[in-house]
Amino acid sequence: MPYKWTQTSESEQELRLWPHNSLPPRWAMCVVFSVFLFGLIPLMAVLGSALLWGLLPFLLITVVGLWLAIQANYRARSMFEVLTLNATQATLVHHDPRKGRQEWACNRYWARPEMHKHGGPVPNYVTLTGDGREVEIGAFLSEDERIALYDDLKQILRERVAQ
Repeated sequence: MPYKWTQTSESEQELRLWPHNSLPPRWAMCVVFSVFLFGLIPLMAVLGSALLWGLLPFLLITVVGLWLAIQANYRARSMFEVLTLNATQATLVHHDPRKGRQEWACNRYWARPEMHKHGGPVPNYVTLTGDGREVEIGAFLSEDERIALYDDLKQILRERVAQ
């Protein structure tokens, strides 16, 4: 699961969410290198001719374009969310490389998760409602992960209110 609960103190819990990344940086380098090596195979037939210099730039453009696309994906996936729950307050901080830091806070008693099965930007869209505002949480998670997150949030917020 790309989220993790931690007990930061006796009265405070923290939920950290991040997008799933199926291609680690080391494997990304292997993919780009493999594309380069496999791109060299057809160029072996024209080795020593002027045609090589006509085709080589296309291979290099392909490799550089692939590398830049992977790096752009890593930058976009560097977002994360942190939900902090203490005895009285619920605070959600959304860190996005494009939008910067966005923060939402409300009294924990009034904070409640809601799942929108249809009508959201993704199926089973999870939001937190409280203090007159509704904010999304975990929109970058998969559908199954959002369902599990909703169940966790419902249980944890209910536990604290009961205490």
